[in-house]
Amino acid sequence: MNFDFAFYLFLGTVISGVIWALDKWYLLPKRQSAGQDLDKEPVIVEYAKSFFPVLAIVFLLRGFIVEPFRIPSGSMIPTLNIGDFILVNKFSYGMRLPVVNKLILGDSTPERGDVVVFRYPPEPSVDYIKRVVGLPGDHIVYREKVLYVNNKPVNRSFVSQYTGPGEIRANEHLEDLIGIKHSILLKPGYLSPEGEYVVPDGHYFVMGDNRDNSRDSRVWGTVPDENLVGKAFMIWMNWSDDGIDWKRLGNAID
Repeated sequence: MNFDFAFYLFLGTVISGVIWALDKWYLLPKRQSAGQDLDKEPVIVEYAKSFFPVLAIVFLLRGFIVEPFRIPSGSMIPTLNIGDFILVNKFSYGMRLPVVNKLILGDSTPERGDVVVFRYPPEPSVDYIKRVVGLPGDHIVYREKVLYVNNKPVNRSFVSQYTGPGEIRANEHLEDLIGIKHSILLKPGYLSPEGEYVVPDGHYFVMGDNRDNSRDSRVWGTVPDENLVGKAFMIWMNWSDDGIDWKRLGNAID
């Protein structure tokens, strides 16, 4: 079972708020009329009054503005490493109601090259992060480690053999995703999913930058608009088994 933090944060906010309001408008007047010591509140009321403002602020910030995530896998290496803690702009693609994820304000959509967090379509309680390579209506082909967008191969140039964490015998390339340049990894001799796809309306085709070590739209299909969570924009911490990587702190996500 996956822990739905947003739901339980919402539940905690509602419960603590209801207890506080119930005490203020009903229980407190009863204690006053009974002549009880008003400095002695029930313990549950004390906790509710302490936690409600904090929970409410966190819920609003996390639900509407910015949300932190931790990178658990290597599918986005070299852009994102295992142990990166990132910030996601929740307003990039319009304001959505927390928990139900319903769009209520704005109509912005992802652009090609955006690194997006979304609810994994086969299991929406799980958050994934990938790069948008295909927009609605695009014709996408991935064959022999070459990405084609609308019948045109996406240009890339070899950088060097990758020597960072998490990968062995991978080559780093700089890919120009129709104006958006970013690094990708390719493993010589390693087979990865291939195919030809047409992106449906209201959907996005996403891929990991670690092309040969990523389960993405090549495997499970496109991401519907209602599954979008937000755009990743900054690494605020990296903490792995080797400790803190200070050089990654504050890096923008391109």
